[in-house]
Amino acid sequence: MTSFKQSFNFVADFYERYRPAYPADLFKDIISYSDLDGNDSLLEIGSGTGKATEGFLKSGYSNITCIEYGENLALLTQKKFSPYPNLQIVHSDFEEWTNPDHKKFDLAFSGTAFHFIPYEEGFRKVSSLLNEDGVLALFWFVHVASDEAVYQSIREVYKKHAPHLNDRNIPSLEEFIEKRSDLTLASGKFRDLKVHTYTWNQVYSAEDYIGLLNTHSGHQVLPADQKDPLFQGIQLAIQKNGDQITKKHAVALFLAKKI
Repeated sequence: MTSFKQSFNFVADFYERYRPAYPADLFKDIISYSDLDGNDSLLEIGSGTGKATEGFLKSGYSNITCIEYGENLALLTQKKFSPYPNLQIVHSDFEEWTNPDHKKFDLAFSGTAFHFIPYEEGFRKVSSLLNEDGVLALFWFVHVASDEAVYQSIREVYKKHAPHLNDRNIPSLEEFIEKRSDLTLASGKFRDLKVHTYTWNQVYSAEDYIGLLNTHSGHQVLPADQKDPLFQGIQLAIQKNGDQITKKHAVALFLAKKI
C-alpha cells in the first residue's frame, strides 16, 4: 500500500489538474505579516506541483528554495517553473535535507504538507533555518462537512466502502485551528501567532469531484478493490442529484515569528 507521504507523487498530474489554487488574499496576508522584500529568501516545505509556489511568484517573489519528497512532483514543478532562475527545486525529504549551502531564510511556508513531518522535529528544524525574526506560514485546506442531500447520500457510500473516511469523523475547521495553533505555540520556537481563514464555494461535475478526491491521501492509498466501488458509488450519488456538487473550500493560515 502506498504511504500517505508518498501518495501525491503518484497522482502528480491529477493534483495539478484538480486541486484548487490558494486564494490571493492568503499571499497578501503572509506578505503583510512578514514585511517581505522582493529579494528575501523563501523556503517551501513540500512544494507538490507548485500550487503555493505560484502564489508567491505571481506576487513578485521568486527567490525560493522548494523541498519536495516526491520525485515526480519535483520534476513536474521544475519544468513548470523553469523560467525562474532563482527558484530551486530540491528532491528530498525535508527531515533529511542538510541545507548544503547553509542558507538562512526570511520566510518558511508550507501548503497542506507540514502535517507529514513529526511536529517537534519540524518546528525545530524550520526555526534553525530562519533568520532572526523570520516568519513561518503554514496553511491547509480543511474539509467542511455539509448536510445537503447529495453529501448525505455520499456518506452512505462511505459507510459501505470506506467508513474510516466518513467526514463525520474528521475534526471541524474550528477544532483543526485549535489543534494546529496549540502545536505551533507548544513548540516553543514561535510567537505572535495569527490565524486567518478563507472560504469559498466551487461547483464540480461528478467526474471532476472524483478527480479531486483522488488527490487526497486517504483515498489515494486505498486498494483498488475498495477505491473503485467507493468512487463509483460517489459518482452515482452525484449524478442522481443533478450531476453536480457544490464543495465549500476552506483554508486555514497560521502565521508566527521565530523566537
